[in-house]
Parts: sequence; structure tokens; C-alpha cells
Amino acid sequence: MNSNDFLPIILGSDENAYGNVRLIHEAYQMKPLLLCTRLLIPTMNSKLFDLVQIDRFDSEDVFPGALLSILEKHSAPNRKLVVIPCSDYYAGMLSRHYDKFKGLIANHFISEALLDTLDTKDKFYKLCKKHGLDYPKTIVSEPHERESALDQMEFQFPIVVKPENSNAYDYLHCHFEGKKKVFFFNTKQEYMTMVKSMNTSDYKGKLIIQEFIPGDDSSMRVINSFSDDNGKVKMMCLGQPVLEEYAPKTLGNYAAIISRSDRAIYEKIKGFLEEIGYVGFSNIDMKYDSRTGKYMLFEINPRLGRSSFFVRAAGLNMIAALIDNVVYGKNTECVYSDKTALWTNVPKIVLRKYVTDPVLSAEIEQLYKQKKVLKSLWYNKDFNLKRMLRISRYHYGHINNYRRYYFKK
Repeated sequence: MNSNDFLPIILGSDENAYGNVRLIHEAYQMKPLLLCTRLLIPTMNSKLFDLVQIDRFDSEDVFPGALLSILEKHSAPNRKLVVIPCSDYYAGMLSRHYDKFKGLIANHFISEALLDTLDTKDKFYKLCKKHGLDYPKTIVSEPHERESALDQMEFQFPIVVKPENSNAYDYLHCHFEGKKKVFFFNTKQEYMTMVKSMNTSDYKGKLIIQEFIPGDDSSMRVINSFSDDNGKVKMMCLGQPVLEEYAPKTLGNYAAIISRSDRAIYEKIKGFLEEIGYVGFSNIDMKYDSRTGKYMLFEINPRLGRSSFFVRAAGLNMIAALIDNVVYGKNTECVYSDKTALWTNVPKIVLRKYVTDPVLSAEIEQLYKQKKVLKSLWYNKDFNLKRMLRISRYHYGHINNYRRYYFKK
């Protein structure tokens, strides 16, 4: 194995991007190329990558040409370029423009046609229905229907309201008072206040209105998978989130996850991914409905999630699985995670205060004692004074965020 055999190219600069950079360093002791519009806190003051900043790189009119230029510059005989998107919009643009990069990128992404069946929640639920997967009762509201959407509601409050894709470029870049990634409402009046505010913005996407599935953050589940170019799943890891984030811009993101093993869920999701011909990384969110005993699927993301380092806590390296497959041609049986470990993005004091289930609290304490805990951004081979100070402020800033924004669901 030679580090000159390939060059990983990371698109993005958030926790997900840093986690992937770290996975590459751990496995290959090499620097990937990181492309972004600007550095975010998780990747600031790091020495683990070579940086290329490109103005408006995350926009549709800049991305294809800019990436093509980078690929052509770094293309070399006997060296494969592996591109790893860290957001939905980068993943989407790779699917839509892949023909422009043919012969330059070693790995593949889902086709534009398949992406079009799952890139928004309403499309994904149609796909779930077709393949016999469960999902919450849902209303899909067109922009002009927002104020009247609840008239057709056949379920009760509380409700959950989300943009059709909260990670899409148009929602990330729109502005209105009270904007959140996910909204929880107990009354129609609360919903109408948000909608009237949203209608002052330039967000023209659909709204997803759903029944709230009972249960706290620990009722959630997440599966990260890697599928090869033939659509065969090669690695899967199941996680049980024990706490989510509550600040408006990150509401609903996972703050801490314990890796789990459940062969029945693995087989069900593996069968679904292989039936639809999925390739590359996937990240599927679901919630256990105690009323029915079923797992209700929420969404699928065509990339690893910002909390995907929980897979590494479980002892697996999904980036290495990708490299082994597309660079070295290894064709292994599917690896299912079966280890229990904790990944956390927040301080232990936050977990102690806001994880209220006594069984989970005791398990978290035990995992700390057993040193089975990982944090994406705390990497002892990438510490300098500036980075330590910046990451410490960022990490412990969660204490104030929870004090200010936490609420019981």
C-alpha cells in the first residue's frame, strides 16, 4: 500500500469533513486535499490537510468547473482521485455533474435519477412505501399551501415541521426570524407564527409536517453504510443517539451516539439499499415507535453524516472501506458493527445533565471508565495551542447552548 496510489479530496469544512480527514490520517498518515468556500471552526488551525479555498464553491454555477480544474491538476498516471462530499449539496452536485468528471474520479455516486427519488423527504417516503418501509404520518405542503396545510391534518399535536431538505443550499442560505433546522409545535398558532415569518424569506421549498413519534432523543436510530459500485453493501454501523443538539441552527443534529448492533435492522436496510441500486455512503435516520414496535424512517442522506465518527468509535473506518474497494479492488463480505462505544460532540457534564434515562446514564459512565469514548475534533496528533483553544471554546460552548435552548420533547 502506497500513499501515492491515491489522493483523497474532501468537500467541506465542518465536523464531518474533519472526521473524514482524521480517518484518512489514522489509516494512511497522509494529507488529503480539502476544498471549501471557507474554513469552519472544526477544521481551523489543523495541519492534517492541504487547503484550497474557492469562492462560491458550493454554488451550482461554480462547482463543476472548479472541481474539474482541481481534478485535472492533480490527475496522474497510477494515482486515483477519491472525492468525498461532506454535505447534501456537494453530494447532489457530484451526482448531477458526474459525467463531466468521468475518468478522473475513482469512486462513484448515486445516479441523478436515483437521487431524484430520495433527495427530499416527500420523495423518500414514496420510496419507503414502495419498498415496504415504515415512515411517520406526513403532510407535504407546497409553498402556497403553508397557511392552510393543517386543514388536512389527520393526526394530533404535537407536530414536527421541517423543510423538505434542511441541508439543501436554498434553505441553508435563506433568512427569516425564528429559523431552525427542525420545528416542534404544540399548537396551530405556533405553527402559523413560524409560517408567516418563513413567508417573508426567499425559501420556495416544500414543508414536511409530521406527527411527533413519542419518545426522547434516545428513541432515535441512525445507520451509516458504504455500498460498492455494484450496489452491494460492504459496511454498516447502527447507532443509538442519546442526545441531540438544541441550538436553532443545529437542532436535531446528534450530539452523542452509542454504537449498537441489531441484525434485523441491518438486514432490512441492507436489502432496501441493494434493491434500489444504491452506491457510495448513506446515512439513514429513523425513530423507534413504542406504540407499534416499528422503526419509522425519516430521511436518507447521500453521504456520511456530521456525527458519523460514531462508526470509528465502534472500531470501523468507512473511509478505509471506500479506499480498499475503489483503489485496491478489495471485494469483501459486508462488515456489520457489533461493538458498543460512545461518540460525543459535547462535554461529559452536558451528558450527565441532559441524558435522563438512568440505564443510559449508567452505561455512559461505564463507557467513560472503559475509555470507550471518542470525540471527532479532539485528536492528539493534531494539537497546537491555537487549535486547542479554539476547539475548547467550541466544545464547552455547548454548555451554554443547552442551558439556553434545551426543551423536553
